[in-house]
Amino acid sequence: MKYKLLVVDIDGTLVGSKREISPQNRKALDKARRLGIGVALSTGRAVLACRSILDQLALDGHHIYFDGALISGRGEEVYAEPLDKRVVKEAVDFARSLDINLELYSAAHYFVERETWSTNAHRHYFGIEPTIVDFADLWERERIIKGGLASVNPEQVAKAREFYTQFEDSLHFSWAHSPAFPDVEFANVVAREVSKGRALEALTSYLGISLAEVMAVGDGTNDISLLSRAGLAVAMDNAPDEVKEVADHITLDVERSGLAAAVERFLL
Repeated sequence: MKYKLLVVDIDGTLVGSKREISPQNRKALDKARRLGIGVALSTGRAVLACRSILDQLALDGHHIYFDGALISGRGEEVYAEPLDKRVVKEAVDFARSLDINLELYSAAHYFVERETWSTNAHRHYFGIEPTIVDFADLWERERIIKGGLASVNPEQVAKAREFYTQFEDSLHFSWAHSPAFPDVEFANVVAREVSKGRALEALTSYLGISLAEVMAVGDGTNDISLLSRAGLAVAMDNAPDEVKEVADHITLDVERSGLAAAVERFLL
């Protein structure tokens, strides 16, 4: 069998605007697993935000979370690249100075300082209950793996850009839009060297397989490093041009179960 691992992005690839996995995608992934092909998620989401999907698909392997900052599964942590504590402190101070709703994540918790549109979305869409705390000394007490910004209006978008300008040399940013929330701009904020591609290298090394034995499917700019390293790179039709340019194949869009179409073509 040419491909031993299928790596799948979630939002815009596995899950579309209806916020659910289509029957076609579910069936295709189940068939691939029955053939002995491993299925790993690769997402900007936190671990907590993937529990429902893991349960629905009965995925019990290792997965890439936080845009590549964490690999875990089967009760073990394979790889982690947390944020530097001092940078977290600086980020908190700067966010407070501009009244930015900065979100911080450890492997097990979603931290905020107040309720926002985003906390409601996390609660109702991802099933994550926020932990409301004072960020003043959080950087000392917790291992923070990812920061996040959710901008729902032009003023917040402008502040997010100021935050980016301040920290672009010390942190890595990826910008995304979810089909479920097309008018909201999300920013994942991780350590400078973090990427899905780097995490894929760590995962394949751990599993004892080569990158050539990986098929990866994605739609966002944060998937470019992932697709660039995989033996077979598939971009969704709803992906921007810069993502399609690094792909070996372009499948149907997420609303037409393009993931299933690609799996059926190359793996089944």
